[in-house]
Amino acid sequence: MLRDYADRGGTVLLSSHLIHEIEAIADDLVVIGNGQLVAQGTKPDLLEQSGLLIRGADRLIVACALAEADISTTPVGEDGLLAQGDMEQIGRIVFATGIPVTELRPADGGGLEAMFLELTAETQRESTTSRQSVPTADRRSPP
Repeated sequence: MLRDYADRGGTVLLSSHLIHEIEAIADDLVVIGNGQLVAQGTKPDLLEQSGLLIRGADRLIVACALAEADISTTPVGEDGLLAQGDMEQIGRIVFATGIPVTELRPADGGGLEAMFLELTAETQRESTTSRQSVPTADRRSPP
């Protein structure tokens, strides 16, 4: 129904974390993480621009080395970086840092859903275990 409406010239704004459903409806996608625009474009554009995913022991050193070569990076999760550039060049730069790398691959490997999860990993809600770890003495009892 929404796709039909859009095909007839209507504008549909749909917010969802169910990427596979959005792919069937949307012409343009916007990814928001922690209140900030993380990515925007068509599905092919986003997958093409998703760059390379790098995971390793010290992403700060890797990010600095890549920045010296004018390669932009974005933090992903706790230990990852998204880098825009040629994989061979990035691989050589990362290798030259001497930092152990556990992953270097195109970020679009899992499609839009994987890209969405990688781009928004730092904005995930805290788990119930971390909320339960608040000491009882800090909880206030009702009056």
